[in-house]
Amino acid sequence: MTDFLYLTHPQVAVDPAVPVPRWGLSEVGRARTRAFAARADLSPYRRIVSSTEVKAMETAALLAEALGLAVEVAEGMEENDRSATGYLPEAQFQQMADAFFARPQESVAGWERAQDAQARIVAAVTRTLAELQDHRQVPVLFVGHGGVGTLLLCHLAGYPISRIHDQPPVGGGCWFRAGADARPDRWRAMEEDAGTACAREDAAGRACAGEEGAAQAGVRDDSTAPAGAREQGAALACAPEEGP
Repeated sequence: MTDFLYLTHPQVAVDPAVPVPRWGLSEVGRARTRAFAARADLSPYRRIVSSTEVKAMETAALLAEALGLAVEVAEGMEENDRSATGYLPEAQFQQMADAFFARPQESVAGWERAQDAQARIVAAVTRTLAELQDHRQVPVLFVGHGGVGTLLLCHLAGYPISRIHDQPPVGGGCWFRAGADARPDRWRAMEEDAGTACAREDAAGRACAGEEGAAQAGVRDDSTAPAGAREQGAALACAPEEGP
């Protein structure tokens, strides 16, 4: 399998009057992405493939500008379909997200089932990597979303679907790396080193998860981006590690 980095968009500008897939990045999200592009060694990644959603495409565009690349857009990488409910206040959304991960074979209030969203994102990434085999297996940078990204991580790592493997509470902007010789173990935030070394299994088998404390930290302004697993109680910090 071609090596790839999967990155989620960071903070967005929330507008309840606008469909969630059309939300764009906030100024904080843009600043984090630019800082990531400037700090991280992303030079090995010569293809950037984005979800069709605006926030992902804006994130990809900022990275593409820094790398001198064009953005490719792939169907099937979109966030889990929550159009049945639309925008939800934070507390209600978190309850729904908990149920989405806890009952992957059920449609919670009309949301896309987690098992279906997982099959969709796995198929999209697999299809894209297969299409790129003729390009000497150039490493790929995927830009997407936290919910389906977590489902992809669970699939690649062999974890059962669970919100315990969700992003840490940093407002999105997290990544993992996978490939022929590496499988992801957990999410890492943009602010962690993002070089070219392979991601390693966490020796203690810990997932970087957690939610409580995120609001106090002032890092979340996207009520539709799961921010970590409630099961873990207090927010856990990701240990720095050489990057993707």
